[in-house]
Amino acid sequence: MSTYRRAYQNGGCYFFTVVTYDRAKILTLPANLDRLRLSFRQVMEKLPFVMDAVVILPDHIHCIWQLPPDDPDFSIRWRLIKRHFAVAIDAPLTSRGEKKVWQRRFWEHLLRDEEDWRRHMDYIHYNPVKHGYAACPEDWVAGSFQRAVRQGLYPADWGKEEPPSVRGMESE
Repeated sequence: MSTYRRAYQNGGCYFFTVVTYDRAKILTLPANLDRLRLSFRQVMEKLPFVMDAVVILPDHIHCIWQLPPDDPDFSIRWRLIKRHFAVAIDAPLTSRGEKKVWQRRFWEHLLRDEEDWRRHMDYIHYNPVKHGYAACPEDWVAGSFQRAVRQGLYPADWGKEEPPSVRGMESE
């Protein structure tokens, strides 16, 4: 049994990695991408949080969330997002009776400061290029890069080369 303890903090800002079961490449199929977006929206209505950044790749998601000042519980949000998405997926069951859609766990990192936040923003937006899905971040539509450009956080041509801020980072 694992002794891992999650770092819950009221109003915390977190980086997450969530992976599909056996790294199945299902998330960017059009119907599944729509279902995943709907899952996020529905959970955000019931249990609010701000999503600073997201990238959805075929077999995993990276995102940054800012939780409300009086609420540290990101785990319930992920459980509901994963459940809502999995309901519509025809998948076999594990020995525990869970659909083989998501890995049971997810990885979180409590962001420490502005620099940590920026590095993880860069990591998220460069991820489709890193994995060979796009030539540059602006080409990948299943994420928040275009929104970040509109907000003035990046120039549109950012990420045509690997940014120094993400060299050596691994959060898969």
